[in-house]
Amino acid sequence: MLPGPAHAEQLRLLIVGINPGLWTAAVNAPFARPGNRFWPSLHRAGLTSRLVDASRGLDEDDEQDLHERGIGITNMIGRATVRADELRREELQRAGEELTARVALLRPRAVAIAGITAFRAAYSLPKARLGLQDPAQVPHWPAEVALWVVPQPSGLNAHANIASLARDWREVARSAGVRYREEPAAQEQPAEK
Repeated sequence: MLPGPAHAEQLRLLIVGINPGLWTAAVNAPFARPGNRFWPSLHRAGLTSRLVDASRGLDEDDEQDLHERGIGITNMIGRATVRADELRREELQRAGEELTARVALLRPRAVAIAGITAFRAAYSLPKARLGLQDPAQVPHWPAEVALWVVPQPSGLNAHANIASLARDWREVARSAGVRYREEPAAQEQPAEK
């Protein structure tokens, strides 16, 4: 879900998933599996105007909301799998090279890759940590594009919750110049999972 031609020049933040799960592929919407913490954490961070339910596909108004904020979403690999650990190392490394080339063309202010294990494999950086990366460590990465790695929002990642993911998304959004609400109203905040 990259911005269309009318919004391409306004791309501030490119969010990169690893690859679609089977549910996501079936409904053709990013992070669509019920229980995935991506959309609740993005909303908690103030990056969406309402809580998105992508489980049956992404609503046109939700896509427009993201585009107006300068947010695009893509995957490193288009092949759907049950779990990301089904991807081969060579496949991830090729995807890393292709993502770097895509970023060089799109020139967003920042890129956030959701998943440290896949990032390490894709860029042969076994000691990389979550957070802001040194672009000089990633071959051919455009120096002016901030590179972040955030936790995988899948329910399989026990090390992150909606609140911690929201903090990460706000930090990424600030670096990309994406407008966001400081805190959604209490009644809009989804329960922790």
